[in-house]
Amino acid sequence: MNCRAFLFMLYLEKPVPEREPRGSAEERKMTMSTLTFRYARETDCGKILFFIRELAAYEKMLDEVVATESLLREWIFEKKKAEVIFACDDGQEVGFAVFFHNFSTFLGRAGIYLEDLFVLPEHRGKGIGKAILKELARIAAERNCGRLEWWCLDWNRPSIDFYLSLGAKPMDDWTVYRITGDTLRELAE
Repeated sequence: MNCRAFLFMLYLEKPVPEREPRGSAEERKMTMSTLTFRYARETDCGKILFFIRELAAYEKMLDEVVATESLLREWIFEKKKAEVIFACDDGQEVGFAVFFHNFSTFLGRAGIYLEDLFVLPEHRGKGIGKAILKELARIAAERNCGRLEWWCLDWNRPSIDFYLSLGAKPMDDWTVYRITGDTLRELAE
């Protein structure tokens, strides 16, 4: 796994420059006129796991997925530690985002951390990824959050370019640290 990741932060009070959408005008019009969002329900655990596996395959990390429908049910719906929205085109789920609240001591308020965003390959280039980020920004603003942030793998140049086009700023002075597995258990003793 590539542990060195970019941390991007999108401050909600900054204007987001418009980016020229990809795809034909007809495709964009059709997609955006039929695109809706919905929060995941407990019965969606299989669908959430499908999107997680699709994302992991894209990131060449499928062998690292240990999530199960049961774990997702427990942590997302019973313990309420994360939220999931689906982007639906004509009622069909074509993308998803997993997010949760974090907290900024400097801002003195919560933010939203975007854990995963994924659009099915056959639906890319229609503005769905941007629409998902706009929906998350809307949720963050509605909840009076101070920021929306996420990580991006170093090699994922298409996503990096996309995020930069939205006005996101890489947090170059920050390094991500992680403790997991046996190391986490040893530290807890």
